[in-house]
Amino acid sequence: MDQVPGSPQEPHNAQSGDGLPGCYRHPDRQTGIRCARCEKPICPDCMVSASVGFQCPDCVRGGSGTGHSAHAMAPRTIAGSTIAANPRLVTMILLGINVAIFAAVYFGDRLHSDLVARFDMIGLALDPALGGLVGVADGQWYRLITAVFLHQEIAHIAFNMLSLWWLGPPLEAALGRARYLTLYLLAGLGGSALSYLLAAQNQPSLGASGAIFGLLGATAVLLRRLNYDMKPVLILLGLNLVFTFLWPNIAWQAHVGGLVVGAAVAYGMVHAPRDRRTLVHIGTCVVALLAIIAVVWVRTLQLVG
Repeated sequence: MDQVPGSPQEPHNAQSGDGLPGCYRHPDRQTGIRCARCEKPICPDCMVSASVGFQCPDCVRGGSGTGHSAHAMAPRTIAGSTIAANPRLVTMILLGINVAIFAAVYFGDRLHSDLVARFDMIGLALDPALGGLVGVADGQWYRLITAVFLHQEIAHIAFNMLSLWWLGPPLEAALGRARYLTLYLLAGLGGSALSYLLAAQNQPSLGASGAIFGLLGATAVLLRRLNYDMKPVLILLGLNLVFTFLWPNIAWQAHVGGLVVGAAVAYGMVHAPRDRRTLVHIGTCVVALLAIIAVVWVRTLQLVG
């Protein structure tokens, strides 16, 4: 949100030797925290806890007496989105979709359904059950995204959905629903694309792990942007990467691809300048999508060339 004309400005002489500005109300108190709405520097005495980060007293009061419109003063997240009444809605929908598809797979296996064979992530393979060559290289690009919502084992979906429920709501609140959903889908696609590029052409994979690692990377970027303690998320990220490479039968390519894409997209979303937020956000997502398409295109040429 743009700074409201007439509100206190950041003191020009508040910079310390280490570059930290002074609180806009107490210039002698250096701080690394900024208001989540107007981005003025605020000290601990001026912080007001909000659903996302902290706000300054002026933004909490809603600009009383400034004469600005309600739209101009509408609460905004750090990424510039309006603050939703339910910051878990998209996360709940994603969780519901994953569970519903898992139920279809779980009970379908008992009915000899071929849902997994039709929708898992596979580059190119000969599948007699489906009548010949199948996979992304055979034109089935939809597998890049359908595999992100596909699980076959209870432990697999339980771990992914618990992670989604833990990581999702804070990011949804910070980024806004549309940006959060876009990040989730791009991270899932990024994981599928790297699996397609590096995994054996007849090696299938499935699961939301790429998207979950994307949320983990985005969480690290967001905490760094808010100057929060990074140790917990870095420890969690490190442990997950260790398990990724040491645990058998894990598609590490999907984890790494999702992590990279999620962190990159989140960086563009939370570091975009306020006067060009929408342009930077769209540009970041478009570049990420084009990179994914390029990886898939190059790999396809290798497999069918």
